[in-house]
Amino acid sequence: MDGDKIGKADQVMQNPQAMAALQERLESASHTPSTIMDSIPIQVKRRVNALKQLQVKCAHIEAKFYEEVHELERKYAALYQPLFDKRREVVTGSIEPTDEECEWHSEGEEEDELAEDMKKKATVEENKEDAVPKEDLKGIPGFWITIFRNVDILSDLVHEHDEPILNHLQDIKVKFSDPGQPLSFTLEFLFEPNDFFNNVVLTKVYKMKSEPDQTDPFSFEGPEIVDCEGCLIDWKKGKNVTVKTIKKKQKHKGRGTMRTITKQVPSDSFFNFFNPAKVSGDGEALDEDSEFSLAEDFEIGHFFRERIVPRAVLYFTGEAIEDDDENFEEEEGEEGEEEEDVDEDEEYDPKVSFQLHYILNVTPGFP
Repeated sequence: MDGDKIGKADQVMQNPQAMAALQERLESASHTPSTIMDSIPIQVKRRVNALKQLQVKCAHIEAKFYEEVHELERKYAALYQPLFDKRREVVTGSIEPTDEECEWHSEGEEEDELAEDMKKKATVEENKEDAVPKEDLKGIPGFWITIFRNVDILSDLVHEHDEPILNHLQDIKVKFSDPGQPLSFTLEFLFEPNDFFNNVVLTKVYKMKSEPDQTDPFSFEGPEIVDCEGCLIDWKKGKNVTVKTIKKKQKHKGRGTMRTITKQVPSDSFFNFFNPAKVSGDGEALDEDSEFSLAEDFEIGHFFRERIVPRAVLYFTGEAIEDDDENFEEEEGEEGEEEEDVDEDEEYDPKVSFQLHYILNVTPGFP
């Protein structure tokens, strides 16, 4: 480096008037990285670059932190699983919970405070239920399909022809990748034997990355879903709801005769969830529709993992949805906030919804 320039920079740093002028210049400049770096002396710029080197090292340490968080999630997933297994048994009717396990009082409501007329009505309803064959009351009918209907992000995916199939859904599980393996989690959809496909389990694997990008290390904000992989559904003959058969007339160019052909075309269905768009392995950019579809898929996978599976009963009753709505209304009503126009054409970032969980819940030092 030129010694004269460094010497002049030192003189500037030691001159209070020069430093005041420099500070004023910085404050008046448009605060973009290029203008700020262009406005500071070379010697200061060198030190800023040293801080950037430290920041890169921080990003790599942060990546290791999230890897350990993943291992912690694996540990606690094993503790949750017996409870989720029992949930499945109650839902499917494999076991009947005890009277003690079934006790639950709503807030402010005690059994001995029920009015006499309400008790009579309850007795009448119980007598009606006793008249219904027990096999019709097995478990909690329609548990998972009700959750799908209650949650907007899922109900938009479910079509009328999907519902009879989803009535056979018995459980949804989340499994984390093993130690030493690339970060991922798998959603398992467990079905009872049905007339639609031969699979007992349908799977969706979400692959994650928790390391800074070499070309842009400062963009690292935690693990991001980078790809997903579905499974092959072994449909029974004529039961594949992801395709539909259409008839099309064709005219022979020479003879002018007409013929009718049938062909299969894709059909909207929840079960397309198990045949997602693929991230290009050669680094080739996806088209806009595929990119949006993949981003939406990542968001849905994250929602299953973080909300639906851990809190299924509350989405069945609608309580979790009410909580979400109340929180949203509180944020909207905060004083001093103004509505911002949303640019519908703004680029959708596939990482945001997944990373939000980590930023809010497990990022060190985040309030």
